[in-house]
Amino acid sequence: MKKTLFAILTVALLISSCSSASKVIKTKIPPRPAGAESMLGFAAEPIDTVHIGIIGLGMRGSSAIPRFMYLPGTKVVAVCDIVPERTEAVQNYIESMGRPRPEGFSGEDGWKSLCELENVDLVYICTDWLSHVPLALYAMECGHHVAVEVPAAPTLKDCWDLINMSEKTRKHCMMLENCVYDFFELAGLQLAREGLLGDIIHAEGAYCHNLDPFWDYYWNNWRLDYNQKHRGDVYATHGMGPVCQALNIHRGDRMKTLVAMDTDPFNGPKLVEKRTGKPCTDFANGDQTSTMIRTEKGKTILIEHDVMTPRPYTRMYQLVGTSGYVGKYPVEQVCLGQAAGGEINFENLDGEIVYQGASLDALLDGHRPEILTPELEELAKIVGGHGGMDFIMDYRLIYCLHKGLPLDMDVYDLAEWCCIGELSRISIENGCAPVEVPDFTRGSWDVVKGFSYAF
Repeated sequence: MKKTLFAILTVALLISSCSSASKVIKTKIPPRPAGAESMLGFAAEPIDTVHIGIIGLGMRGSSAIPRFMYLPGTKVVAVCDIVPERTEAVQNYIESMGRPRPEGFSGEDGWKSLCELENVDLVYICTDWLSHVPLALYAMECGHHVAVEVPAAPTLKDCWDLINMSEKTRKHCMMLENCVYDFFELAGLQLAREGLLGDIIHAEGAYCHNLDPFWDYYWNNWRLDYNQKHRGDVYATHGMGPVCQALNIHRGDRMKTLVAMDTDPFNGPKLVEKRTGKPCTDFANGDQTSTMIRTEKGKTILIEHDVMTPRPYTRMYQLVGTSGYVGKYPVEQVCLGQAAGGEINFENLDGEIVYQGASLDALLDGHRPEILTPELEELAKIVGGHGGMDFIMDYRLIYCLHKGLPLDMDVYDLAEWCCIGELSRISIENGCAPVEVPDFTRGSWDVVKGFSYAF
């Protein structure tokens, strides 16, 4: 009798624990403000010459300037940085390239003066993370399209603010997620779109990059400071972007629920102590963060973040389909189905038809991404920017603005890829509880069927 009673109590306790653990933390979806309209599939009027104002001339902003020199139909008309010497240096460089000298702004509020210019079509924002949203909101309010560096929006409120302003002003708000234009990620997306992988059921992405040699390059050490003060996957977009496109997120499917887990901060405090000479006892972010996401259609996504350990650089990038597989790290490979017939070789249980090296090159040559012509690929490799993907990103942005086409990445992509930061923190701080991912399209995630590039 005692054993039976104990068993009943044990089962009841397990049921209670599972029931408690399965409660999903809800996130609010604010109503669309009066007068605002969905930006799904939005295309602005064509722009013959795109007049560009660039804010932030540090690592990312200064490296963007030479790329625009290769893009016809563009004119950098204004530049701004908090440091006056950077502004002047960029003005001099553009003039040395035979282009008109752009207006220059600097100081704490120089960016406002740039946004208030009437001869600007696109404001290109490359500042520190915490300043992205106020700059982008003001630029749209002033009547300009916006392209903003990653991550564009640190919080859910920021995501909704950018969506609401974009929907209100009918201005593009695109995040500059360059990794979706990596040659291999483009190739994987093309194979998925052609159906060679079957139905994509699982995908993986990451940003694992030992930043120890780079922390001091960030102005006022802002990036290490951000990790010290914020917990969760604070830089998810490089991993999220390519896999969300392959999974047609808000184009037939949506992210529904996530759970996240992190390690303790082992190396983070040491990095602060090394730079300040003082003990650090309040480092928020774990060295490694893992986030699992389940979609409405029953697919899964794994995202990882690690900038604190000597782990080799990886964005993971894997697409697992019902009849094929694509993986970038540590070796680029594609597997299509399983070899049929013959005896099973128990010394080699892989069995799949694996394409690597020359065989992979031949396969991908036969399935070239639509937007990546041989001429564009060659030019991108010459111009550079993370191997050329930065140039393709800028090329596509300007191309779509020229033609009056929807952009490859819209404001809902921006929100979906950025929201992982706050949602993962919420999950971790609540015992790795499941958290609802808000539908940033407010019910229209299944209206557009499949991801496709506009031409």
